[in-house]
Amino acid sequence: MVFSLYLVVLIAPLLRLAAAVPARSSSEFARRCTGTISSLDDVGSAVACTTININGFTVSFRTTFNLNLLQGTTVNLNGDIAFGNLSWAGPLFQISGNDITFNGNGHSFDGGGPFYWDGLGSNGGITKPRPMMKIKISGTFYNTKVINSPAQTFSVSNPGPLTITGITIDNSQGDLPNSMSNGIPAGHNTDGFDVSTTNLIIENSSVMNQDDCLAINKGSNIIFTGNTCSGGHGISIGSISSNATVSNIQITGNTITNNDQALRIKTDAIATGSTVTNITYSGNTGTGLRRYGILIDQSYPSTLGTPGTGVKLSAVNFMGSTNTISVASSATPVALNCGKGACTGTWNWSALKTSGGQPNFKANAPTISGYSL
Repeated sequence: MVFSLYLVVLIAPLLRLAAAVPARSSSEFARRCTGTISSLDDVGSAVACTTININGFTVSFRTTFNLNLLQGTTVNLNGDIAFGNLSWAGPLFQISGNDITFNGNGHSFDGGGPFYWDGLGSNGGITKPRPMMKIKISGTFYNTKVINSPAQTFSVSNPGPLTITGITIDNSQGDLPNSMSNGIPAGHNTDGFDVSTTNLIIENSSVMNQDDCLAINKGSNIIFTGNTCSGGHGISIGSISSNATVSNIQITGNTITNNDQALRIKTDAIATGSTVTNITYSGNTGTGLRRYGILIDQSYPSTLGTPGTGVKLSAVNFMGSTNTISVASSATPVALNCGKGACTGTWNWSALKTSGGQPNFKANAPTISGYSL
């Protein structure tokens, strides 16, 4: 009897302690597991874990490789991913979630571009999966290669702060004509990064393509820094359509080579109710530019046509470290084509240095300080 009483006295505190500790559900333990993806069949079970390892494989049918991830998931790409040559709308790959870390480990996504490239891009011809890569995460996406996108490469619409770093987009094979492109470059509309978002950094990446390196269609607090753009249409804001706002954009320390232009703002001639403001260019270098160095044009889709007045541009500045822009002999260093009263305020262009080419073009220009148009 005394011994039994002793056991009760000894065990009771332990039972009370156990009752005070919340039970862990099976789902909580599942979130701490590691999932492995070696085919699309593995995705459903793997995304129940917060560590996911992806082995190399080929997606051979018309289905998006879609990762809808738990908060805080880390994804490791441990092999190359290829996609079958199939005509459909896409996207080929999509990732979504909050506080995600995606490490490509230098591996690649291959979109099979030569099968689709016909010189028409998204304007016609064979249906091309686009965008190839749809990024809808906050966190970090890094150290990844994307090769031969059928048309537009990345679409970014992050739900919270996101840093994209160490990305290589290589569509350079599309510079050459093929049997479907009637003598013109086979790749077309192969944008690097299409962005409609806020709180985004894209840095230390390389884009080789036949269209915009970066295209910001709307959004704020976007930094594009330390990147290399070659072969395409340069770094763009726009085209800007109706009821869009772009603000607080920093384009810094980028190298743009052999593009149609280095830096461009393009707004739709018929757009209304939109604003573009607080755009800062600093420390960018452009060489081998075929048509323009800087192109700010409110007549899109025509170039240097009749500009619209429905998009208000202000505080477009070249300041800080010098932006050095060198154009081909037949090109125009700066073309500024504003609708009447649509480009407002005083713009600081004290850190812009241009060379080569033809005389600058200007229409309805705002007050420019530090640079002579």
